Amino acid sequence: MHDPIESDLLRTFLVISETSNFSIAAQRIGRTQSAVSAQIKRLEETIGETLFDRNARGAVLTRAGNQLLPYAQRVIELLNEAAATIRTKPLDGPVRIGIPEEYSQTILPAALAAFAIRHPAVEVTVSCDYTAHNLAALEKDELDLAVVFDWSNQNKGEVLCIDPTVWVTAMVHRLHDAVPLPIATYRNSTWARDFALRSLEQQGRSYRIAFIADTSSGLKNAVSAGLAVTTLSRSNIPHGCRELTSEDGFPPVDSSRVVLRRNPYHSSEAIQELAERVREAFQPMSVLPQP
Repeated sequence: MHDPIESDLLRTFLVISETSNFSIAAQRIGRTQSAVSAQIKRLEETIGETLFDRNARGAVLTRAGNQLLPYAQRVIELLNEAAATIRTKPLDGPVRIGIPEEYSQTILPAALAAFAIRHPAVEVTVSCDYTAHNLAALEKDELDLAVVFDWSNQNKGEVLCIDPTVWVTAMVHRLHDAVPLPIATYRNSTWARDFALRSLEQQGRSYRIAFIADTSSGLKNAVSAGLAVTTLSRSNIPHGCRELTSEDGFPPVDSSRVVLRRNPYHSSEAIQELAERVREAFQPMSVLPQP
């Protein structure tokens, strides 16, 4: 029966694999080089394989070392996560957050899941609504945090990413060539009038409103079904659809910044913690690919 692998040895193994050098690894973890060498020898004896080839260039992982690497990373990540979770003091809630529908199935679940792992006792209430409604709720102290679109560069709040609004069509239809252009748009929306419709008018393109919706999912359904072209956030283009670019004769509608706004009257550790998880969840989107 083999001895269990000690996590301390795995930590040292990971530092050497990163630095490819025993002496630099020893400095980083605050031990002597001989102590580090002894640790790796113990790990190799436990596993029964050589983990590093030492040569003039430093320490290079062997085949067995490369096999161990992803397991060591997973073990240490889990241990670090466990320690962070257990050390985290419980926070009081509740926390109220507003978010656009565009991110309700992607960003929001990721942020809430990460938050719930650390703070299962905090009650979170979500308002999925338009930017104007969420900003008003923030001012009326009905929300603690709001993720909103800022297309007028008000420079308030923390910019999470840039997510331009673009014209979108279904790949199997060529509705964007139709005259007049059939479009799907929001009901009673000043944004639609000032940005979406104006972008067509500035190009002298004739259009007809073929579909009216209250939500972005309604617009997505319309474009996916081939009923109309529509405006959507670039990150929110549904499967089977594509962005209409300047090559198709369609300019971007806006270069909307996605901003995290906070309640101006009060905050709490729970609110700050959820804000941090929202920021993390948006991280992969902070540089969106261009079409």
